[in-house]
Amino acid sequence: MSNISTSALFPPRYRNYALGVLFLGYVVNFIDRSILAILLEPIKHDLSLSDSELGLLGGLAFALFYATLGIPIAALADRWSRVKVLAISMIIWSAMTALCGMASNFITLLIARIGVGVGEAGASPPSHSLISDYFPIESRATALSIYALGIPFGSMVGNFVGGWGAEELGWRTTFFLVGIPGILVAFLILATLKEPPRGLSEKREIKADSTAPPTMKDVFKFLWTKKSFRHIGFAAGLHAFVGYGAGTWNAPFLIRSHEMPITEVGSWLAIISGIGAIGTFAGGYLGDKISDRTGDRRWYLWVCGISTLIMVPFQLTAYLYDELWAVIPSLFVVSILGGMYLGPSFAMTQGLVTLRMRAVASAILLFMLNIIGMGLGPYFVGIASDLLAPNFAIHSLRYALCMAVLANLWAASHYFLGARTLREDLGDTEALLKQSA
Repeated sequence: MSNISTSALFPPRYRNYALGVLFLGYVVNFIDRSILAILLEPIKHDLSLSDSELGLLGGLAFALFYATLGIPIAALADRWSRVKVLAISMIIWSAMTALCGMASNFITLLIARIGVGVGEAGASPPSHSLISDYFPIESRATALSIYALGIPFGSMVGNFVGGWGAEELGWRTTFFLVGIPGILVAFLILATLKEPPRGLSEKREIKADSTAPPTMKDVFKFLWTKKSFRHIGFAAGLHAFVGYGAGTWNAPFLIRSHEMPITEVGSWLAIISGIGAIGTFAGGYLGDKISDRTGDRRWYLWVCGISTLIMVPFQLTAYLYDELWAVIPSLFVVSILGGMYLGPSFAMTQGLVTLRMRAVASAILLFMLNIIGMGLGPYFVGIASDLLAPNFAIHSLRYALCMAVLANLWAASHYFLGARTLREDLGDTEALLKQSA
C-alpha cells in the first residue's frame, strides 16, 4: 500500500468544502424527514387519522425501509462511487417527499413516506465513509459532528417552513416546497465532490486491484465481537427512541396541551432545533479534545452517557409542567444535550472497523439506531397516547411522552458499559490495520 498525504491530495480548503457540501446534503435530508412532524395535526384532521396511524407514518413505516436498505446500499458504497450513491439517493428521497403532497389517504401517504425512507437509506453511510477518508481519527469526531449539524439545522428549517407552510399554503404544497431543492443539491454533489482513495486519512491507500471488501455478514460479525460496539448500538438506539418519539410528537403536544397556533409552534420548534446545533457540535469536539488531552478515548462514550443522564429531568419538566415559561427553556436544554451523542458514537464505530468496512459499519449502527429509535419511538408514543386517551383526553400525549423519556436512563447505562472495553477494542482494530500496512 502506498503512503499518501491527505493534505497533498485534498488540501484543507477542499476538505472543508467537501464537508460543507455533505452537511448541506444532510440538512436537506432532515428537512424532508422532519417536515412530517409539524404537519401531523393538519394531516390528521384532513385525512381523519388516529395517533397510532400518525406514529406509524412518522416512525416504523419510514424506519423499516430506511434502516434495512441502508446496509446493502452501504455495501454498494464500499464497492462503488460513494459520491454517486449519495447523489442518486438524494434525487429519490427528494422526489418522494414532493409526492407526499399528492396523497389522498393513509395508504398513499404511507407509500410515499416509504419512498422517502428508501432514498434516505443512501445518505449517511457513504457520507460517513467519505468524511472518514477526508479527516484523520484525531479530528474525525469533530468532522462528523459538523456533518451531524444537518440534524438540528434541517429540523429547524423543516419546523419553520412547515409551520408557515401549513398555515399559508396547506400541507400538500408544503411537501412540494421542501422536496424539490434536494434534487438541485444532488447535482451539486455530482459536479463538485471528488471520490477520495479509501484509507487516505490513515495514509494506507487501498488500490483498485486490492482484495474485495468484506461482505455485509463479515462486517456484522466483526463488529459484534466488539463489546463496546454492542453497547454503542443499543445506547444510540434507545437515545434515538426518545429523540424521535419527542421530535415527532412535540408539535402536536404543544398544540393540544398548550393550545399554540401551528405557526407559533413551528417558530418555537425551529429555534429549539437550531439551538441544538450547539450540543451536536460540542459532543464531537469535547470527545476529541478531552480524549486527546487525557489520552483516554473512553471519554468519547462518557460524554454521551453524562449528557444523556442530565437531559432526563429537563425532558420530564418540559412535558409535565403547565406553564410555557418552564416548558420552552427546558426544551432548549434538551435540544442541546440531545445531539451530543452523535459525533462520538459514529466516530468510535468508524474507529472500530477496518478501512473497507466503514460505510457498512455506519449503516449497521444506523440500522440499530433507526429500528429502535425512529421505528419504535414515534409509534410507541402514538399507541400509548391512544391507550391513555380515555382517562386523560387531550393530555394523553403528555404522559405518553414521559413514558418514552425513561428509556434515556437505560441508554446512559449502555454508554458507560461500552466505555469499559472501548480502549481494548480500538487497540485490536489498530493492530489489524498495522498488520495490513
